[in-house]
Amino acid sequence: MIKTVLGKVVGTKNQREIKRYQKRVAEINALEAKVQALSDEELQEHFFDLKKAVQKSEKGLQEVLPLSFAITREASRRILGMRHFDVQLIGGMVLHEGKIAEMKTGEGKTLVATLAVALNALSGRSVHVVTVNDYLAQRDATQMQPLYNFLGYSVGVVTGGVGDEERLEIYANDIVYGTNNEFGFDYLRDNMKYSLEQKVQKEHAFAIVDEVDSILIDEARTPLIISGPVNKRMENYERADTVAKNMQAEVDFTIDEKNRVILITEEGIKKAEELFGVDNLYSLENAILSHHLDQALKAHYLFARDKDYVVANGEVVIVDEFTGRLSEGRRFSEGLHQALEAKEKVGIKEESQTLADITFQNYFRLYDKLSGMTGTAQTEATEFLEIYNLEVVSVPTNLPIQRKDLNDLIYKSESEKFEAVVAKIKELHAIGQPVLVGTASIQKSEALHALLQKERIPHTVLNAKQHTKEAEIIKDAGLKGAVTIATNMAGRGVDIKISQEIKDLGGLYIIGTERHESRRIDNQLRGRSGRQGDPGVSQFYLSLEDGLLRIFGSDRIKGVMEKLGLQDGEYIESKLVTRSVENAQKKVEALHFESRKHLLEYDDVANEQRKTVYKFRNELLDDNYDISARIAENRQYAVACILENNQAFKEQDFSDEDLENTKRALQEDFNATIDFAPLQERDFVSVENFILEALEAQYATKMAHVEDLNKIERVVYLQILDSAWREHLYTMDNLKTGIGLRGYNQKDPLVEYKKESYNLFLELIDSIKIEAIKTFYKLELVANTPEDTDRFLSGLESDQLELSFNNRDIEEGLSSWNEAKPKTIARNNLCPCGSGKKYKNCHGKSGPKKGIFATNSKPTDA
Repeated sequence: MIKTVLGKVVGTKNQREIKRYQKRVAEINALEAKVQALSDEELQEHFFDLKKAVQKSEKGLQEVLPLSFAITREASRRILGMRHFDVQLIGGMVLHEGKIAEMKTGEGKTLVATLAVALNALSGRSVHVVTVNDYLAQRDATQMQPLYNFLGYSVGVVTGGVGDEERLEIYANDIVYGTNNEFGFDYLRDNMKYSLEQKVQKEHAFAIVDEVDSILIDEARTPLIISGPVNKRMENYERADTVAKNMQAEVDFTIDEKNRVILITEEGIKKAEELFGVDNLYSLENAILSHHLDQALKAHYLFARDKDYVVANGEVVIVDEFTGRLSEGRRFSEGLHQALEAKEKVGIKEESQTLADITFQNYFRLYDKLSGMTGTAQTEATEFLEIYNLEVVSVPTNLPIQRKDLNDLIYKSESEKFEAVVAKIKELHAIGQPVLVGTASIQKSEALHALLQKERIPHTVLNAKQHTKEAEIIKDAGLKGAVTIATNMAGRGVDIKISQEIKDLGGLYIIGTERHESRRIDNQLRGRSGRQGDPGVSQFYLSLEDGLLRIFGSDRIKGVMEKLGLQDGEYIESKLVTRSVENAQKKVEALHFESRKHLLEYDDVANEQRKTVYKFRNELLDDNYDISARIAENRQYAVACILENNQAFKEQDFSDEDLENTKRALQEDFNATIDFAPLQERDFVSVENFILEALEAQYATKMAHVEDLNKIERVVYLQILDSAWREHLYTMDNLKTGIGLRGYNQKDPLVEYKKESYNLFLELIDSIKIEAIKTFYKLELVANTPEDTDRFLSGLESDQLELSFNNRDIEEGLSSWNEAKPKTIARNNLCPCGSGKKYKNCHGKSGPKKGIFATNSKPTDA
C-alpha cells in the first residue's frame, strides 16, 4: 500500500529511469536538423571522426552518444527508409548501458540494436549480436548490413554450416551476428585449438542478446557440451589388450608386485613394435600406444577380478581396497579402467566423453558488457539481476496498446474446453477475423488440428522446428480468415502485420488453450497481437484437467463450480480465478529459478577451474612462453614425490634398499637408469640434487638433435593438459550425480561439492605435472624439421573434425520445457530445486495455519 502511494508521488524506479533517458533524447533530437543538412559523404566523415576520437581515447562513448545516435538515425532514414522513434532511442541507450530493454512486440527491436551496436563498435572491438536461431541471425544481418556498411563497418554471420577458416574471417568483422549455440561452441572449440592464430573469438567485448529471456533463462537449463571422437581410442584399447596377451612375463616384461610396477624389457619393446606394426613405440605419434600398453599389462598382471574389481551388469566396478565395498560410479584414471574393460570384453565407456562444457550463464558472463532485449522480461527481473547483474528497463510503446486482454474462461474438462475453442474459431472464421491459437505442447496442437479437420476449417500448424518455414507462415497469420495453431515458441521474433480491413474486424484474435508454467510465455503469446497500437483481443481457455490447475487450487474452483451447478459446456469467468492461476505460476517460476540458480552454483565451481586451465592453455599456445622452466619445476616435483615414497625413515639418510627402490621407480617413470655409486651424501637434499643433475643431463643429450624443441614440448604439454582435463570433467560429472544424497546426512551438498571438487582440482594439477614429465622422458624424438612439427600439429587439428555437439539436447530441453507438466512431489522426497533439502522443508513448505485450520491445531505444551 505504502509502496503504491510512494510510486504515485515520486514515480517508480522505471519511470525515473525513463525521464533520465528522455533528457538525452532531447539532446539527440536537437542534432537532427544539423545532420539532415549533411551530404552522405559528410555524414560518413563525421562518423569516421567520432571513431578516431574514441580509438585515440580523446572522447568516451558516453560523450559521443548523442551525435552517434543522431548520425545512425539519419543514415537509417536514408539507407533503410526507417527513422528511429524516440522510444527506440531510449531502447538504444538502455542497451548501451548494459541493461535489458523490455520492448513490446512490433516496437522494432532489430532497429533499436543498430544504435548500440554502431556506438560500441566505434572502439574498434567486435560487437556480437546473439539471436535464437540461424534464420533470425541471417535475416537481421542482411536487413541491417547496408546501414552498417554506410557507417564503415563490416558485418559477418556465424551459422551452423560454416567451416573453421571461414569462421576466422567472420569473427574478424566489426559486427558479428549468430546464435547462442554457435557463439558458445566456438568459445569451447577455441580452447581446444593448438594455435593462438586459429582461435576465432579473440575477445568478448560487448554482446546484445535478442530474445534475451529465451536464451539466458529457458535455454540456460542445458549446458553446452562438446564430446570427443571415440573410435580411434576404443580401437587402441583393444589393440593394446591383444598385444598385452601375446607378451610373456619375465621375458618381455618384469613384474614388481610389491611396488605394483611393470617394466617392459628391450625384447618386449621389439615384440610390441612388431605386434602394433610400428617402427618406434616411443615416437611422438605412438606415445599413446605405449601408454595404453602399460595400462593393459597392469590390467592383466596386477589387477585381479573379484579382488580389485568385479564385473556386474556388463560394467567394471572398483572394489574399495579398505572397506571391500563396491565403489559404484568411481573409475580408475589414466585409461586403466578402459584397459580393464577391454580385458573383460565389456563395453568400453569412453564413447561420449565430455571434452569441454560450459553453461550459457557462464559463457555470457565472459563479456565485458552484456545487454539484451525482449518483449517479456519484468517477470524474471530478479533472476536477471541476481545471475547476470542485468537491470530490466521497460521502454514505453510508441503508440498506446489497444489490445483487450479478456479474463480466463475455466471449464470442467479438457474436452469441453476444446469444444469451446473450436466453436470460437468457427465463429471468428465466419467473419474473416484472423485467429492465432497457442498450445503448450506439440501433442495438444495435434489434438486441436484433428478437431478443426473434422469441422473442415482450413488452418496451419506450427511446431517450432523449421525456423525459416515458420517465419514465412507466421507472417501470414494476420491475413483475412487465417487460422494458425502454434506452440508458444513457434515463429518467435517475427511480427504479424495486419491490414486496415483486419483492424476494422477487431485485429488478430489470440486464443491460449492452456496457461504455461511461466507467465512470461503467456505474455509472449498475448504480445503477438496489438503491435504498434493495432487493435486485438487475447483470451485463455482453461480446464480443471490442465497441469497447472490440477495441482494448484483446482479443488477450490471445482467446489465453486459444483455450488454454482454448472452444466457440461458451461464455464466460469472471474478475475479472482485468473489471479489464483497467476499465483500458481509465480510458485512454479520460483521453483524453476531456484533450480537454475542451484545448477549455476555448481557450475561456478567448475567455472573457476575452467578459467584457470584455459588461461594456462593460452600461455602454452604463446610462442614466447618459456616451457623449460615449467619442465624443470615439474622434474623437481616428481623426483621429490618418488623420494618421499621410497624413503623408509623420514629423518634418516637413504639406505641401500631405499636407493634400490628409488632406482626402480625412476626406471619406470623416467625410463632413466641412475647409478648411485658416485653418490657420497645420502640425506634427502643431496640425493634429490644428484638425481636432478643426472636427469637434466640425460634429457639434454636426448633432445640435442631436435629442432623446434620449445614448440614440441608445448604441444605435448597441451595434449597432456587436455587429456587430464577431460578425465577431470568426467570425475566431476560423477561427483555431481550423487552429491545430492548427502542432504540426507544433514550436509549441504553444495558445500560438500565445493570441498571435493577443490581436492580433485589439486589432484589434477599434481597429475598433470607428473604425467608431463614422465612423457617427456619416455618420448624418443627422431631428428625433425619445422615442417614435420607443422604436419603433426595439423594432424591434431584434423582430429577436431570428429567432435560432436549437443545442439539437439538444448532444442529438446527447450521443447520439453514447453511440454513439461508439474508433477506432484512426495513431501519426503528431495526438492527438485537441488537444495538437498526435503520438499516439505523447501519449496513444499506450508505457511502458518490461518482461519479455520488455526483452531484445529493442537495446543503445545508450555
